[in-house]
Amino acid sequence: MKTNIRLAALAAAIAVSTSFAIAQEPTPAEEAYKEIEATYGVVPGFMKAYPETGIAGAWAMTKGLHFDKQNALDPKVKSLINLAVAAQIPCQYCVWIETKLAKKRGATDQEVAEAVAHAAFTRHWSTVLNGMQIDFETFKAEFGGD
Repeated sequence: MKTNIRLAALAAAIAVSTSFAIAQEPTPAEEAYKEIEATYGVVPGFMKAYPETGIAGAWAMTKGLHFDKQNALDPKVKSLINLAVAAQIPCQYCVWIETKLAKKRGATDQEVAEAVAHAAFTRHWSTVLNGMQIDFETFKAEFGGD
């Protein structure tokens, strides 16, 4: 009987210490939130709203595209591209933040305007080409082929 009680007590102690050790390990989401806060000074609400099971991957993508020193595009150009895309989606949140970031990164009002105008330009001709069902092979041939 004493042996069974001792074994039960030992098993309970091991279970408690194991679960305590597991509880101390940060989850991938918790690690991502720490990095996000260290980067932005806050964990933005939209990132908190993202499913915890995916936030680490979403943060890894964001971090890689925005902050990796080996990226070919400089930050101002990235913000101008993002602004142009955001204007087309449309995403008022993205337009606001990317305009702010582009200007912070040195973009002029003219560069911001041209980025948006280029998005409109591309959208315009895309509408014409697709809506009128212009033959793609003919189009390519008119501009020098592959």
